Amino acid sequence: MLRGLYAAGAGMISQQRKQEMLSNNIANINTPGYKGDQGSLRTFPDMMIKALGTDHIQTTGSNHVGTLATGVYMQEQTPNFTQGDIQETGNNTDVALLQALVPINEETDEEAMLVFETQNDNGDIRYTRNGNFAIDSQGTLTNSSGHYILGVDGNPITVNNENITINSEGQIFSAEQDLLGQINVAVVSDPGQLVKEGEGLFRYDGDNGVVTAVDNDEVTFQLQQGFVERSNVDASRTMTEMMTALRTFEANQKVLQAYDQTMQRTVNDVGKIG
Repeated sequence: MLRGLYAAGAGMISQQRKQEMLSNNIANINTPGYKGDQGSLRTFPDMMIKALGTDHIQTTGSNHVGTLATGVYMQEQTPNFTQGDIQETGNNTDVALLQALVPINEETDEEAMLVFETQNDNGDIRYTRNGNFAIDSQGTLTNSSGHYILGVDGNPITVNNENITINSEGQIFSAEQDLLGQINVAVVSDPGQLVKEGEGLFRYDGDNGVVTAVDNDEVTFQLQQGFVERSNVDASRTMTEMMTALRTFEANQKVLQAYDQTMQRTVNDVGKIG
């Protein structure tokens, strides 16, 4: 009987984690460049049930009763890296990254991902799809978290003010048409190794180096000034999945309550003497 309690409890825990993941997706539905998470549920290995105390019985077959499922768990939680819709903002410092042709990873058979490259005050490199940029007090181009946006030379880009023009290749020109720098677009060959760190930033834990997409014959992309990439979260689908997770959680809860009531009767009623 305790096995049933554990199975129902495991089901409730997995659905709770899925609900938390989906709630976070809904909360970031208006966050530019946000990539929604998706989770996969797997069952624990089945157990082989064997009848005990049957050695004295003459049987011709095996004393194996059969298999028993032991519950489910959320195996992993991975971002969905599909391109989000483009929204016009009219801000000169906003840039949307549109990827077209990207190489295919031979090991994972998945497409590479194009990202903006940023750097914090400690020199740590992080990546983002959030093109909602700004200009700090020193006139340097930053993201919404204050991380410097790096150019193709690997250094922060100084633009001084918002009177800038950004072409489709990421080159930034002043009002006098002076070239101020070029935004670097990086190619992540294995997006599965990108780890979310919050604030729209990713850390890359892969072994393969991240290369630039600028002047790369294997990559085709386009930057659009005055636009941002919206979140790729599908609101209606996510709400449906949340309702399904809630109903599944409640079903496991009913099973748990039924086991609890059965055990209560076993202790209080069946266990009575006289």
